[in-house]
Amino acid sequence: MSNRLPQETTPTVATLADLAKLVNYSLMDTLNCDPDATANGADHAPRQVFTGHYVPVNPTPIKDPEYVAHSKNFFRELGFVDSMAQSADFVRMFSGDISQVPEPLRKVGWATGYALSIYGTEYVQQCPFQTGNGYGDGRAVSVLEAIINGRRWEMQLKGGGRTPYCRGADGRAVLRSSVREFLAQEHMYALGVPSSRSLSLYVSKTEQVNRPWYSEGSHSHDPDMLISEAVAISTRVAPSFIRVGQLELFGRRARKQEHPKAMEELEKIVLHLIDREYADVIDKQLTTAEKVLLLAREFRRRLTSLVANWIRVGYCQGNFNSDNCAAGGYTLDYGPFGFCDVFNPHYQPWTGGGQHFAFLNQPVAAEGNFHMFCTALRPLLSSMTSMTSHQDSLRQLDEIRSGFSTVMQAEMEKMWTTKLGLGTFHAALFSELETLMVQTPVDYTIFFRELSMLPDDIVPLKKSFYQDLEGMDQRWSAWLTKWKSLIVSASTSDANAAQPRSRDEISRQMKLVNPKYSLREWFLVPAYSQASAGNYALIRELQEVMTQPYAEQSQDVEDKYYRLKPSEFFEVAGLSYVSCSS
Repeated sequence: MSNRLPQETTPTVATLADLAKLVNYSLMDTLNCDPDATANGADHAPRQVFTGHYVPVNPTPIKDPEYVAHSKNFFRELGFVDSMAQSADFVRMFSGDISQVPEPLRKVGWATGYALSIYGTEYVQQCPFQTGNGYGDGRAVSVLEAIINGRRWEMQLKGGGRTPYCRGADGRAVLRSSVREFLAQEHMYALGVPSSRSLSLYVSKTEQVNRPWYSEGSHSHDPDMLISEAVAISTRVAPSFIRVGQLELFGRRARKQEHPKAMEELEKIVLHLIDREYADVIDKQLTTAEKVLLLAREFRRRLTSLVANWIRVGYCQGNFNSDNCAAGGYTLDYGPFGFCDVFNPHYQPWTGGGQHFAFLNQPVAAEGNFHMFCTALRPLLSSMTSMTSHQDSLRQLDEIRSGFSTVMQAEMEKMWTTKLGLGTFHAALFSELETLMVQTPVDYTIFFRELSMLPDDIVPLKKSFYQDLEGMDQRWSAWLTKWKSLIVSASTSDANAAQPRSRDEISRQMKLVNPKYSLREWFLVPAYSQASAGNYALIRELQEVMTQPYAEQSQDVEDKYYRLKPSEFFEVAGLSYVSCSS
């Protein structure tokens, strides 16, 4: 999802009134509103939602909001003037008070329901009603859709208060989790990984909530105390926030014929998804069945590419349920995520996540989500009038679904090939490398960045070693020799190249896929800790460094952020792993 905009055509949006001229509320204007909803958006208590695509909801403003940060890069892409982020009306709106927005901005937002599946299995017991009709946007309230430079963007307040899907919670996000998400979204985009974007971050100077968290230096996997934390609202932006779980909800209702409009609502949400996320690759003139099959194929392409990119940069989603899987094929919901320090195929930053969502298990988790995506689409093909067409379409959908692992494997091999600067994938070379990285062990980011320098021997690679184990040098040297011989042969055998790639060119290309800087948890902790005391300088410093992750930056930056994780931070709660508390 590349949303970089040509600067010469970017409009200047200097006020909320300028932004108001660009609004276009496609979801509320074309999809079904919950018939039991209140028109004025006063709908903040947990309840079952049986039908409809959205519920009108007023966000709950945070008290006494204070500016923390905004994304200067994204503001520039959108044509927003930086000063707007601290203007009174912008702060008011994006800290949750939309009661005074200029027309045609609307004074009510919306929340959506979705289903939950984990690894391809449906669950309803997390819903307080045990029916699956109370699960959805518990604290995320969308407040705006706008078309800017021909691109549609939805803006959503994370921590915007209770909705019918809040399941009894307070609907708030705290500063700690908001800082993490704000920085992570922009870092991921700068890494070249499709992601929702960060717009702004505001914190309340007076409103606090209690959250379970860890005492200092704790080694407990579960939070061992309650702490009082400032509430915050971050605004995240994407072409849409439609999740696989949303399609599942409507697919399930259609499959079970839960109400008379169930099939119609499924078709509407699928066609809406196509309009929002796939209009450039799916022709409007096609039949619904043709669109569904193209959608499944294109989402498979995007999802496999996304997960391969996650692994390329050392990112682990932590909790990759279908409700955390964007149907547009980008990264969504930065809850218990993490960037691995030590390479470990079983790295899992979330204490509640288990091995099934671990670092190198993410392709399998993605396949489970894709299975549920296809399951949600099936009723649309089953309802076709012609039996022959019906059978043929279902067969094609099943072939697309069953082909996921093959496509995923190809994406992974392509990714490892580019990380290693090779022309083709060498399974034995990679397998040996993976074993060495685990046994040594190595820092994932630093190792591949040092390898990108095409070292003459293993001395530079040792910058990434957490232990210098006896007997490993010879094995590393032998591997490096094999790798370098393949690099040389790859540079001379590329049929598409006019001339062999030079050493400098190979190194340059490797540095474009192997970042120098990654947003490690032990960088984030001091940033949000200082922010809790009103000092936002480190947030802004991290924002600057982590939006240039491939660049050679100053020596001060390198000394501070290009280094091994200190030994005292290992196995420390909140630094090496996190709970889902936010």
